[in-house]
Parts: sequence; C-alpha cells; structure tokens
Amino acid sequence: MKIMIVCSKHHYHHIEKIKKELEKSKHIITLPNSFEDPMFELRLLEKNKKAHIKWIKKAWEESENKIKRNHALLVLNFDKEDKKNYIGGATFTEMFMAYRLNKKIFVYNPLPKCSFADELFGMNPTIINQNLSLIK
Repeated sequence: MKIMIVCSKHHYHHIEKIKKELEKSKHIITLPNSFEDPMFELRLLEKNKKAHIKWIKKAWEESENKIKRNHALLVLNFDKEDKKNYIGGATFTEMFMAYRLNKKIFVYNPLPKCSFADELFGMNPTIINQNLSLIK
C-alpha cells in the first residue's frame, strides 16, 4: 500500500522509525512536506509574510498531489505540550483532503479531545493505537 505520513512538524523526529517499520511490510511511504527542514515555514513567516502566503498555497497543492498518489494517510498524533494526541491545523487539512479524495485515514493514537473532535470523527478514521500491522 502507498501511504503518506503526516503530523505536526514538531513530531517529524518520530517518522523515520515508523517509516522503516512500514517498509518492512512492503508499504511505500511518502514523507510530509518540509520533512528535510521542518522549521523552514516558521523562519519564512518571521522573515516575509507575503512569501509565506505563497509558500502555503504551494504546500497545499503539493500535499493534495501527494495524497492523490497514495492509497492512505497515516496521521501520527503524539502529545504536544499539554495537548494529548495533538492534531494541528495543517494535519487536519491534510486529513480532510484525504477524506474528500476517498482515501483511507489511519490515526496512530486515539483522536484528541478538541474543538473539532466531531469533524475528526466524521472523517471515520481507523484508530490503530500504535499497531502498524492494522494498516491494510
């Protein structure tokens, strides 16, 4: 299966280990945008807001194209500060893109309790509770 991994840029350090595990099961993995430089966006925003807006548009187009080329999305939702199983705005948007494109959505940990919990549940993701063998 072709799977795109998405998560908060603050959790990119978890991706390599999970990617290797999925590849052992013959899955083909697509990495998230800015994987090579997770904090690029924040530096760009501080430096040039107009350039940041252009970059965001390009990033959304890139995400959508990546999602189209994959069978599924794997959302890595780890704790961030005091937020349990955090899913941020960009990850939520990528989940919605996958939902609209009728792609499977797998979520690594239970969904967070947050202001958009109903929307997350409405996308009907498969919660795998860190069990990568459930991705089929």
